[in-house]
Amino acid sequence: MTPASSKEPWGKVDEDGTVSVREAAGWRVVGQYPDGSAEEALAYFERKYSDLASEVGLLEVRHHRGGASASDIRSAARIVEGKLKDAAAVGDLASLEARVAKLSQALSAASATEAAANREAVDAAVRERTELVEKAEALAARDPKSVQWKQASADLSAMFDQWQAHQQNGPRLPKTTGQQLWKRFRDARAIVDKNRREFYAQLDDAHKSVRDRKTKLVEKAEALAPKGEEGIGAYRDLLEEWKSAGRAGKKADDALWARFKAAGDALYGARIEREAADVQASREKIDAKRELLVEARTVADESDIAKARALLTSVQRRWDDIGRVFPRDVERGLDDDLRKIEQALRTREESDWKRNNPETKARANDMTRQLTEAIGKLEDELTAAKASGDKRAIAAASEALDARRAWLTALGG
Repeated sequence: MTPASSKEPWGKVDEDGTVSVREAAGWRVVGQYPDGSAEEALAYFERKYSDLASEVGLLEVRHHRGGASASDIRSAARIVEGKLKDAAAVGDLASLEARVAKLSQALSAASATEAAANREAVDAAVRERTELVEKAEALAARDPKSVQWKQASADLSAMFDQWQAHQQNGPRLPKTTGQQLWKRFRDARAIVDKNRREFYAQLDDAHKSVRDRKTKLVEKAEALAPKGEEGIGAYRDLLEEWKSAGRAGKKADDALWARFKAAGDALYGARIEREAADVQASREKIDAKRELLVEARTVADESDIAKARALLTSVQRRWDDIGRVFPRDVERGLDDDLRKIEQALRTREESDWKRNNPETKARANDMTRQLTEAIGKLEDELTAAKASGDKRAIAAASEALDARRAWLTALGG
């Protein structure tokens, strides 16, 4: 192989098959190739040179392309550098060594930058794992009774997943630091697991107590079935106990409540059946009361109050004889209509009594007499005023006379 700057070959072969490479210090024997021609011997060692040149070229490509760790490439460069030293190859070994030296110098600076970045990444990873540890420890320090365990379990599981992701994908932490953080995280998880187990064990005990209590309430409610509607009062009392009994766990609560409610539905169903029968039986009674209302409305047309009262009393007596009707809202409507007729007659009776009360009449007669006398005097005063032509006296007398006459008219005089 001949360099561009020199006509001299890089290698030579002696008659005994010894192959040498030309270097700055002179010729250096690289090996022997006794079983072939000089050209074959030289070609063999030139191929070894080509292999070394390819390795150097690959290192340069990896460095310029990026993505690979500078420290990893630098380690590979040191291996290639060792292969080049006294290499059994024919070619410009000095130029390969120079290229590797130049590459190693560039990689040295990149490695320093990479190391600093790695340190920062490790510091960040330590902070992140420390945060996970502190969250887990904070959860472990909480009062188990105040913890929402379903959410807390999900949170702790998510923390553990994050921890594993850090271990798999994050930078490797210093051994001591990593072990200390893991111990704290592991201990916090153990405390949380212990608190959770104890909490649910206590909850199971509490649920069992409530479950037993509600089971007895269900049995009492179901025992009321033979009483039918009469058992509703006792069922309501049991319902109040149910409300204060607490929770027995969703599944158990739902099953017990279904039985308890079914027992109540049976009692209320008996009432509904009875009310339906009452409604059916009340149809003729309702029609009868409506006919009585038609009769009762004629009370307003009777001018004689005594006769009106007698007629209404007869209606009320027959009304009571018919008895109660169902449904309740229909009964209330009928009673309200009759009550309005009763109130109207009572208002007429009160007005008549006031009008015919002897004391009231006596007071009215005395007032009539006084007004009649006053009117007579005022008429005389008006006549005198007109005779004198005194306009003020005429106006005063006329005004007073009109007022007295109005009062007398109001009294029926």
